[in-house]
Amino acid sequence: MRLNNLLEQRKTTIIKDWFALAVETYPPDTASFLKRQRDPFANPVGRTVSRGLEALFNELLKEMDYETITSFLDPIIRIRAIQNFSPAQAISFIFLLKKVIRENTKKEVPREQLFNELLLFESRIDQLVMIAFNLYMQCREKICELKANEMRNTTYKAFKRAGLVREMPVDKPDVKSNVNT
Repeated sequence: MRLNNLLEQRKTTIIKDWFALAVETYPPDTASFLKRQRDPFANPVGRTVSRGLEALFNELLKEMDYETITSFLDPIIRIRAIQNFSPAQAISFIFLLKKVIRENTKKEVPREQLFNELLLFESRIDQLVMIAFNLYMQCREKICELKANEMRNTTYKAFKRAGLVREMPVDKPDVKSNVNT
């Protein structure tokens, strides 16, 4: 039996277990809510993470199209970047997939000589981590840029209200000095 076939057979359990571990990276109250609340309108974060993990796992079983991976990974990473997770905390949920797969295949991998296939699959997970890290850094850079712009605008408005800023007239060309030369 090939590893991909085995993973495909156990996909529902693997995704469910991965989701459970991924939400455990949140504080206990948040994790409990994310697991318990099934309404996508009341729990958009849980819905985004759940759908994203399923799509990412499906992509890992296939060709790993960069655009597809990015489209499902980006919303999850954006959420974690806004929530001020450190880079390690933000992407740690991806590594948890290795643990889930090992737990769900621990009987078959040694017996079926699937260890090399497992290593190759785990290298795909590592590629996913690198993509996630780049996305996280892009999000954090954008957040810093937005904060800097907001601070600049707030400061400018405060100075303007205090009368410390005045508009500089646009210089018009001095026609007289140009004519004499």
